[in-house]
Amino acid sequence: MKMKVSRSLAGFATLALALSAPALAGGPTSADLANDAASTGDVLTYGMGPQAQRFSPLAQINASTVKDLIPAYSASLGGEKQRGQESQPLVYDGTIYVTGSYSRVFAFDSHTGEKKWEFDARLPDGIMPCCDVVNRGAAIHGDKIIFATLDAHLVALNRNTGKVIWNKAIADYQAGYSATAAPLIVKDMVITGNSGGEFGVVGEVQARNVDTGELVWTRPTVEGHMGTLHGQPNGISGKTNATWPGDLWKTGGAATWLGGTYDPGTNLVYFGTGNPGPWNSHLRPGDNLYSSSTLAIDADTGVIKWSFQTTPHDGWDFDGVNEFIPFDMDGKKLGAKADRNGYFFVLDRTNGKFISANKFVMQTTWANGFNPKTGRPNYVDANRPGPPSADGKGNSVFASPSFLGGKNWMPMAYSKDTGLFYIPSNDWGMDIWNEPIAYKKGAAYLGAGFTIKPIAEDHIGALRAMDPRTGKIVWEYKNKAPLWGGVLTTAGNLVFTGTPEGYLKAFDAKTGQELWKFNTGSGVVGSPVTWEQDGEQYVAVMSGWGGAVPLWGGEVAKTFKDISQGGSLWVFKLPKH
Repeated sequence: MKMKVSRSLAGFATLALALSAPALAGGPTSADLANDAASTGDVLTYGMGPQAQRFSPLAQINASTVKDLIPAYSASLGGEKQRGQESQPLVYDGTIYVTGSYSRVFAFDSHTGEKKWEFDARLPDGIMPCCDVVNRGAAIHGDKIIFATLDAHLVALNRNTGKVIWNKAIADYQAGYSATAAPLIVKDMVITGNSGGEFGVVGEVQARNVDTGELVWTRPTVEGHMGTLHGQPNGISGKTNATWPGDLWKTGGAATWLGGTYDPGTNLVYFGTGNPGPWNSHLRPGDNLYSSSTLAIDADTGVIKWSFQTTPHDGWDFDGVNEFIPFDMDGKKLGAKADRNGYFFVLDRTNGKFISANKFVMQTTWANGFNPKTGRPNYVDANRPGPPSADGKGNSVFASPSFLGGKNWMPMAYSKDTGLFYIPSNDWGMDIWNEPIAYKKGAAYLGAGFTIKPIAEDHIGALRAMDPRTGKIVWEYKNKAPLWGGVLTTAGNLVFTGTPEGYLKAFDAKTGQELWKFNTGSGVVGSPVTWEQDGEQYVAVMSGWGGAVPLWGGEVAKTFKDISQGGSLWVFKLPKH
């Protein structure tokens, strides 16, 4: 049980009152959040720890007992807003907090599923979400639940009542900005990114005071833009025009739309950045820093300490926004990332030094590996879409993975027990071509067309166990529909993930054998979590089909058009004997 005594308390009488009050009254501190991976009675962070390894030391539910797992309850989000429930639950002090589509937050009793409160953001008519009206989760700190909205606001709510404590705009939604990621809290700062890479925005990471919402620092993720610290200029990102021609850096993209991870040992926050704008790479010669990259940013100052670009001069909308997960191996401080471009990267997390890159998908037609000395891709030049022709459309090429990625937003997990990463991946390709484009505020800024296609007869989705030491796939589970949900792994030798067909499934972490499944009635595209309550281990996941696949998937999306939409929280446990 965790306890916080406010720093404003003074005197023994006041302290005694605080100690006699319920131990959880103050809410979790930044220290509690930093310890989330080790604490089992709650889920305080997106990723079940600031490093987002999504590993739980709980083992009551294990490879032997999981076959008996049953629903404890289900709680509906209600209404007609049943779209893409990609949230990860938080659990604290008898309450489960989840975000829902259309920028909503719900608090449910963790014992019964009864709704305690609901908050619906008042969204303007002009929001421009790229890839469904999703939200991936909230943050908790003290008396606050904090989440981002589709009109690019950051909102802090009272965790007991759902009432607004503060509300800050992080960007201009009318210029195409939005926000969907779960915030990261570090040292009493709430750290967030932005969305909108398809609209010619400029990516940025912001750190705000968790109690007031006031800015502490900002760090733009396109070269040439000025960062700030306490309201003062704090250095330009990179060097203006070093890797961008003309004024294209002003609408360069590189949105930080998935949020970040944090490593206390290095005091670095790690954020991935999205595609450069526009998609048409022939309009922007150069590497286009810091798009399609991982950035390591000093948590105190917002200064970029190192960067690694996974797809320099991205011409396929591969992004590089996927989560960077710190882990230790052979005494080395490393980090891993399963990129949308189809390669699994291992880097030195202290300095960004390239260690390895290995395919985790069936094929990567755009490149045939990475140079071990430079860490740069070996491009297959013939498979870059050509420049627009005189009559408009450039030559079409087939590229794999598709722009929806070998792995998209859905977070992988790392098991300290097996030493393996568990990657929710997809095998698909696309015909892609370039078209003329000019920037217009608030309008799509692509300059490309595409058609997504399957590349295998028996599956699109594949849950894969990757050994970071060898770069080899240890086992895989193939799924007919694309996988679009997150992964959880536990000390019970289990891996959990969901499928669009509606199932939450459990696998043996060492062998990949399917051990249990339950159909929730709608596609599972959320991220499962687990915790201990009253001596019992629980597993929870959001159910509700949606996200980018139905909107952008073309022929692939038609294959699964009959999947029912939904909006429910499902909670499971073992029966009492």
